Order: sequence, then structure tokens, then C-alpha cells
Amino acid sequence: MRYRTLGDLRVSAVGLGAMPLSLAGRPDEQRALATVHAALDAGVTLLDTADSYHLPGAEPGHNERLIARALASYGGDTSDVLVTTKGGRGRPADGSWTVTGSARHLKAAAEASLKRLGVDAIGLYQLHKPDPAVPYEESVGALRELLDEGKIRLAGISNTDTGLIRRAHAILGDRLVSVQNQYSPAVRDSEPELRLCAALGLAFLPWSPLGGISRSSLDGPANPDGEPGFDAFRSVAREHGVSPQQVCLAWLLAKSPTVIPIPGASRPESIRNSARAADLVLSQAELTRLDAT
Repeated sequence: MRYRTLGDLRVSAVGLGAMPLSLAGRPDEQRALATVHAALDAGVTLLDTADSYHLPGAEPGHNERLIARALASYGGDTSDVLVTTKGGRGRPADGSWTVTGSARHLKAAAEASLKRLGVDAIGLYQLHKPDPAVPYEESVGALRELLDEGKIRLAGISNTDTGLIRRAHAILGDRLVSVQNQYSPAVRDSEPELRLCAALGLAFLPWSPLGGISRSSLDGPANPDGEPGFDAFRSVAREHGVSPQQVCLAWLLAKSPTVIPIPGASRPESIRNSARAADLVLSQAELTRLDAT
């Protein structure tokens, strides 16, 4: 495994997005725990979760508790594992995704996440999404208070734009360490945010990084052939004798030293395959082909 910098920490260049372990179609607990353990065995030290990763209207915090159980039952050293969780979204019984960014809600959500994860302080806590009904400064200010109180060690923001990144950075300074936006072969509209993160030294965590190559758990059943229009990824994969998913992640890693993709997985084999992307080096000609896809 290769490593990258997040704040003042060294983390694996590829993380694990744990969301598929708790949404509809999720694996049974034995396989879910085996998936997290396989990630750890492969050198993955960044586990991404959120309080809203659960079935609609039931089991709030399911994914956080699962991560806590996986770490507790792992036979090896987990002292260098960074668990990042998020607050500010909900999953009511109708299956929608709500947004609540008030300071009161975020502070209560962080307290609940602390208990579910069984830690004294959350390693990285991220505002899940801006709430249009709440001033952004109030939401980010809640992160600052949580930092000051020692309940979270590092802060991040998600589903954001360049203007909001600058506003959050003005409030948090170097305690803002990450931005988590959707970015993949199929969704590339966060290029400006990626460039700004590189300029500010912020880790950029692409969610659903395999879009176009594999479906995320939010997109429905997987298409084994990937989405049409991304044949270059499969062609480069054949030339290297690896999976298209590995090529996709290696392409993302080549975008900037600040990029740390967090592919989802619900099987041990999937995260093992993704972790191997950290060692795949693509030529400039190959990267140009993939950029043009």
C-alpha cells in the first residue's frame, strides 16, 4: 500500500467507503465484517462512514456501529486506522435523504457518533452536505466548536463548491483537512474543487469514484460491463492485466497527490482489488486517453 497525507496524518492512498455495508442489498454481518477486515489486511487505513448510512427509517448509525465492531474484532493493530464519519443528513422511512445543518443538530449528531464508534474523539468529522436553510457559517462553526471541545480531531466538508470551501477554510484554517465530493469517470464537475484542494493542501476524497465503471449502491444493480462510453478504461485494464476498477482508481490517484479515493465494497474481493490500485502506475499517454473518455 502507498500512503498520502490527510492533515498531519499518513493514510492509505485508497480508502474504504463503507456505505454499501448498510444500505439496501447489504451483505450479512459476517460478510460485512470480513470486508472491513480484508481492507485492513490490504493496508487500508481510511474507513469512511456516516450516521445516515442505514436502512430508511431504521437503525440510525448502523454503519458506524458496524465499523466499531469490525475494528474491535480485528486481530491486528488498528492504531493507525482513521475513521471518518459525517453528520447533517438523515434517512426517514420514505427513503429520502434529508439535510439538517443547524449547529444544535450537528453537535448532537457528533455526540451520538462518538458513542457508536466507541472513541474519545472522532478522527475526522465531516459536514455531510450544506443545508440551504442554515447559514453555512453556523454549520461550519459547529465543527469549530467540536474541535475546540476535543470531540473531533480533524474537520472536513462534503458535497460542496469552491466558494464554500474558501468560507470553511476561513473559519477553520488548517484544521480543515478534507473535501469529499463525487468524482469519477462519469461525474467530473468537481474539477475546480479538486484544483482548489490541491492549492490549499486539502485531501480530496472522491465518493462513488468508480461511477461509469461500476455502479454505486445508490445507483441500483451492477452492470458487469460498466456504463457505455468508458471503453478506454477497459482497454487500458486489458493491456495491464488488471481490472477496469483498478485503472479507474489509479487514474484518480494520478490527478493530484491530494486525492484519496474511497471506493465502496460489500465483498472482501472487491476491496482487495481496489487496494491494489495504489501500486498501479499509468503512463502519461494512458492518462491522456482516459481523460479524453
